[in-house]
Amino acid sequence: MMRDLLPPGVHVSESFGDPPDAVLLPEEEPAVARAVDKRRREYTTVRHLARRALRCLGHGAAALPPGADRAPRWPAGVVGALTHCDGYRAAAVADAAVLAAVGIDAEPHEALPEDTLGGVTLPEEREQLAQLGSLHPQFSWDRILFSAKESVYKAWYPITGAWLGFEQAVLTFDPAGSFRARVLPEAVVPGGPVAFDGRWCVTRGFVTTAVVVTRPDATGSTGPCGCGEV
Repeated sequence: MMRDLLPPGVHVSESFGDPPDAVLLPEEEPAVARAVDKRRREYTTVRHLARRALRCLGHGAAALPPGADRAPRWPAGVVGALTHCDGYRAAAVADAAVLAAVGIDAEPHEALPEDTLGGVTLPEEREQLAQLGSLHPQFSWDRILFSAKESVYKAWYPITGAWLGFEQAVLTFDPAGSFRARVLPEAVVPGGPVAFDGRWCVTRGFVTTAVVVTRPDATGSTGPCGCGEV
């Protein structure tokens, strides 16, 4: 699923459940010491998957505790992203010399709650969603857009360190499986991206979306890794 959305230089590990061998490292425990079981299992599994992917970059034993901003602290020289929803978890990592950021997200393929759409879309996006829904009613376009914006934010934040609200980027979709996000002028950060190109897919009851930001001065590349599905 997620692997199909990302270029070969991004190492992906994904799971449709919580592997029994998934464990936390001591540095990761405090963040979920008081968490309910569901939250603890999600947190544990995505870090287990991240370490599987990180083996391709020589960091397979790395702890990934959250920082003050609650984002995982990746090893030096690594960019990455995590996602989870009911029934699916994934981690994606890459060499920071090649990519500036990776953003991934997974959601159940179902309509957003009725009171959510207005808060995560702009008027022009809602018009586009209506058109897409008329032409391709088999897809929950509101959920696809929501997921895409989550992926954009996960790629935006590590580069800029700034918040990007749902209303601060405009997305357009190609029904064939790609999208483009344009950051609105009031949200642009000096030196930060002004647009993102991403991909989306609906399969096995899930929406998955992904974004990568390539470094203009990239010095190398990495090949695919058999991190696999668990």
